[in-house]
Amino acid sequence: MDKDKPILVTGGAGYIGSHVVMALREAAYQVVIIDDLSTGRREAVPDDVKLIIGDVADDEVVSAVLADHQIEYVMHFASSIIVEESVSEPLKYYRNNTGASRNLIESCVRGGVAGFVFSSTAAVYGIPESVPVTEQSPVGPINPYGHSKLMTEQVLRDVAPVTDLRFAILRYFNVAGADPSGRSGQVAKNATHLIKVACEVATGRRESMLVFGTDYPTPDGTCIRDFIHVSDLADAHVRVLGWLGDGNSSATFNCGYGRGYSVREVLEAVGGAAGHELSITEGPRRAGDSPEIVADSALLRRETGWSPRHDDLSLIVKTALDW
Repeated sequence: MDKDKPILVTGGAGYIGSHVVMALREAAYQVVIIDDLSTGRREAVPDDVKLIIGDVADDEVVSAVLADHQIEYVMHFASSIIVEESVSEPLKYYRNNTGASRNLIESCVRGGVAGFVFSSTAAVYGIPESVPVTEQSPVGPINPYGHSKLMTEQVLRDVAPVTDLRFAILRYFNVAGADPSGRSGQVAKNATHLIKVACEVATGRRESMLVFGTDYPTPDGTCIRDFIHVSDLADAHVRVLGWLGDGNSSATFNCGYGRGYSVREVLEAVGGAAGHELSITEGPRRAGDSPEIVADSALLRRETGWSPRHDDLSLIVKTALDW
């Protein structure tokens, strides 16, 4: 891989994308970003990184960037990500996620891109039959968000055998936290992620929060999730990029720690970090929530040498709260 040729990062001004851009720059990669800034922030883009404001579904824009910057590798983060919204506005998700990704992939194939790293999700597994979940576990999304991501995965799997494009699909579990140095973090106005919402309650930006379901078959009755620090996820992307650059074949990787925490445990951790209890209301289960989902990330560790540095709930919570 020629590090003089920049990596194209779509959605690089967003939460996860901005952390990956920082990790790429620290690893001496050159970076170009395409972002429409609908949810991303210009302030999250480093001064030494070129930002093109545009739509990844626009072949004219993408093709020009690929040609002008001699792009060989693309990392695709631009998408809509709110599960509840996907249920009420499914067409938005099939347009912004599946449709836009399909157009981007076509532009990449036409432009001779060698490698494509795709931001996917554990939502493709739906309600798993057993945990931990491996990459071979059955898939069965239960919402349009998960379906839109799985459909894009399938596009890549169908395209790769008949073109020169190789891909790596990263299925994220529950991404949380913020850059420990405070350079970036979550800024979504209508946040739905548990730790982000809890931090908003802890800092007085919300009066209280609702816990959906306390009667699950788990030790304390609340759902269990595998939370991964965003900086560890960013490092996973850099390692996977290098792995693709070494000529490896296409693959799918789970991104998680392999250990889960319950909703109650997370809320206690946030309250402890804030120094006061949170205002919490308990409600009924939310349709489609799995009692427990935890990643088996052995393949990622074995193939790329990935070893997380922030695998600690208190650290994840502290960085989120500090941000």
